[in-house]
Amino acid sequence: MRKLAAHPLTQDCYPLGFGYYPNATNHRMERRHHDDNLLMFCTHGSGEARLGSQHYRIHAGELLLLPRGQSHIYQSAPNDPWTLYWFHFDGLHSDLMMDRLQQLAEGPVLQTGLQAKLLSDFGSLMSLRDGGYQLDNFIYASNHIAQMLSYVALVIRPRLKLKSGSYLDLDRIHSLMQENLHQHLDLDTIAASASISKYHFSKKYKELTGYSPIQHFIHLKMQHACYQLDISDKSIQEVAAQLGYDDAYYFSRLFSKILGVSPTQYRAHKHR
Repeated sequence: MRKLAAHPLTQDCYPLGFGYYPNATNHRMERRHHDDNLLMFCTHGSGEARLGSQHYRIHAGELLLLPRGQSHIYQSAPNDPWTLYWFHFDGLHSDLMMDRLQQLAEGPVLQTGLQAKLLSDFGSLMSLRDGGYQLDNFIYASNHIAQMLSYVALVIRPRLKLKSGSYLDLDRIHSLMQENLHQHLDLDTIAASASISKYHFSKKYKELTGYSPIQHFIHLKMQHACYQLDISDKSIQEVAAQLGYDDAYYFSRLFSKILGVSPTQYRAHKHR
């Protein structure tokens, strides 16, 4: 592992070991001293973990973060044994990555759900074991786990805890926006879907995304407009009407403001 710690393509974040435990009956581990970072992903069953004086239940679709220096005990549930993917990792940026995930999740347990991409990424990581101990395999694995950790941050980031104790769920809000691309959607309606005042909703939404809710909704509309201009021969007026704009000139001004070119110029450039 000294080579990985010194190599410029792996030194930031590299695996120390990874594996897959299906239906891990009687699986238990206790570490008083922990010198690296460990991420575990439960895909079936359940288990529990104790970190210091804190106790946590782990269920399918949840990640457990065990940072460097944290003594811990974890074990599979006797009557519902878990299935786990896991990897130990180290590197110059590994602690920063672990700290970032813990900050976003506000604790060591991350509720990601059984994300198809995450499952596929773990599967790709496990397949590297068949390639032996070649340097190129470790370079790929190092970059792969860095990408996985970044992706996990994206998955958990849409849930921001509010003062009420509830969460602002961006996935649900964006689904509402997508369902209403063909019509108008005002701030009151979007905020009502999150069950908070529109003032607090706008503030929290911008804190998460960098955009106001209506700005983001308009951007989604323009993305869909680009798609229609790419794949169809619909007129600018027809595309505008499909997105709820009765005034094609107003639609064109919005499009130009966001994309930097008019709808006509965009189509002409695409069809060169």
